[in-house]
Amino acid sequence: MELKTVEALLDKYFDAVTSIAEEQQLKAYFSSPGVAPHLEQYRPMFGYFKAQADAGEFKKELPLTIKVNYRKWISVAASVVLLAGMVTWFNFNEPPQKQDLGTYDTPEEAFIQTQKALNMLSKNVNVGVSSMNYIGEYEKTRKTVFKE
Repeated sequence: MELKTVEALLDKYFDAVTSIAEEQQLKAYFSSPGVAPHLEQYRPMFGYFKAQADAGEFKKELPLTIKVNYRKWISVAASVVLLAGMVTWFNFNEPPQKQDLGTYDTPEEAFIQTQKALNMLSKNVNVGVSSMNYIGEYEKTRKTVFKE
């Protein structure tokens, strides 16, 4: 085979546009003893392809994988989690203790304490209401700017 033809086929081969017949010509050329010295570097590649083609099919038997039944292990894991949850619940959950709800002996004491509690509640509500004034101002400004 001419050297120019081989080089053209190699260019086509590396551009992935060769036909099967052209690849067979390349394999035959590189398996022959008269390979040009500057193309000697491609001999092992085409020799590998030829050796693999001669090797034929893979005939060794492959073992089939065995399915593992994960359902047993999932049920065991769920049981362990349930048991750990129950142990945690019973060890750290204390029974409710009777609390002193602030009962008073006389109605006057109860009235004074109730007034204090309602006064504190009123102050906290007023703080929230005063912050709502800012939102009202924002709405007025937004309506002025965007003119809905």
